[in-house]
Amino acid sequence: MFHRLLIANRGEVAVRIARAARELSISPIGVASEGDLGASWLAAMDEVVCLGPAAAKESYLDPERVVQAALQTRASAVHPGWGFLAENARFAALVEQHGMTFVGPKPAAMALMGLKTPAKRAMKAAGLAVIPGSDAPLESLDAALSCARDIGFPVIVKADAGGGGRGMRKCTNEAELIAAWTAAAAEARAAFGNGAIYLERYLERGRHIEVQVLVDAYGHAIHLFERECSVQRKHQKLVEESPSPVLTQRERDELGAKAARAAASIGYQSAGTMEFFRAPSGEIFFMEMNTRLQVEHPVTEMVTGVDLAQWMIRIAANEPLTLAQRDVQLSGHAIEVRVNAEDPSADFKPSPGTLTRFEVPRDGGPGRVRVDTHVQSGDRIPPYYDSLIAKVIAWGETRDAAIETLVRALAGARIEGVATTIPLSLAVLRSPEFRRGEYDTSAVPGWPPQR
Repeated sequence: MFHRLLIANRGEVAVRIARAARELSISPIGVASEGDLGASWLAAMDEVVCLGPAAAKESYLDPERVVQAALQTRASAVHPGWGFLAENARFAALVEQHGMTFVGPKPAAMALMGLKTPAKRAMKAAGLAVIPGSDAPLESLDAALSCARDIGFPVIVKADAGGGGRGMRKCTNEAELIAAWTAAAAEARAAFGNGAIYLERYLERGRHIEVQVLVDAYGHAIHLFERECSVQRKHQKLVEESPSPVLTQRERDELGAKAARAAASIGYQSAGTMEFFRAPSGEIFFMEMNTRLQVEHPVTEMVTGVDLAQWMIRIAANEPLTLAQRDVQLSGHAIEVRVNAEDPSADFKPSPGTLTRFEVPRDGGPGRVRVDTHVQSGDRIPPYYDSLIAKVIAWGETRDAAIETLVRALAGARIEGVATTIPLSLAVLRSPEFRRGEYDTSAVPGWPPQR
């Protein structure tokens, strides 16, 4: 096992990984930009290295600076968290070239799954159904128009190296595709340094379902069931729950087994998430794989009792999985909402500032509440980074109990000094559509509120 682990990230994910490291008797080493120096979350670290200026590209996104920090602190491993360099195969290779362990999949597997069209080809070969579309990035607008005519409108333009909704455009006709082509490529190039674009048929009113997998260095793969992530705004997840209210147990078991086999087939080693789209017809298509720990991983931890953050580190240390598939059982229901420093009443405008008060009750309702956060009263929320300040997760013996527990926790929260997305979360949880489990990716249930 490692002795010193450098956590190449900030905020809530850095605190989560530090906790897992300490539970494994590993010393967590932190990094911080000048914009984060003095933040309370750095107290979770045994040592902190300043990477550089507040701008992410000059600190958290600079592979050389992060590797240098790991070397100078004598870290034997580097954990990327999520975001920033987490799915950067070059960074993973750089870590290994300097004699340290990258806590995540091998660079080759990361590179394969990091580009959407090669990933789709690999997963199709592994037996997963994929959404109809181009088999490779499209070289020209004419090629895009020809592909769209073949698969039929509506289509969606996607960045091959994309994520988080960037570089994506829905097109219902050729005129819209012509207008979207240049804009999507430019956005993808700016966001990912790669302007390659491909097309897929746009499937409407479906469900976004993802499967959590763990694969060790010896080819042993298991799944930890699914998370439903269909409540989204502009392709950004807002609410996640497990199990999905739309899957039968048979569908759940079959999908999980297929996802685990597919991950193992490409030599994947680590925690990973297979993302699927479930059409209204019931067909389930592979979309992409996230080769890292997910923001919403606590949902799975709450219903399975498996510590994913710890297992990710243990697998990187070449420990074999001691869990067999039969050992992983679903217990109850869990729901997570993200609390962002944004104002949903003002088109989700970011709300940086000082948290004059931060209190979230953990003891209300018929179930249990978990709060994953890196902030406390008096902290400053900087304007430079992701606006996530907390995740509130509720577990109940039933879905209704989990909803009620989460509603009580959010309604009782006292967060002052910055606007948050709690009003949006409460509107979703209280909406009849969400309560019935009858929602999809086309709209946010309960939002905007009816006047």
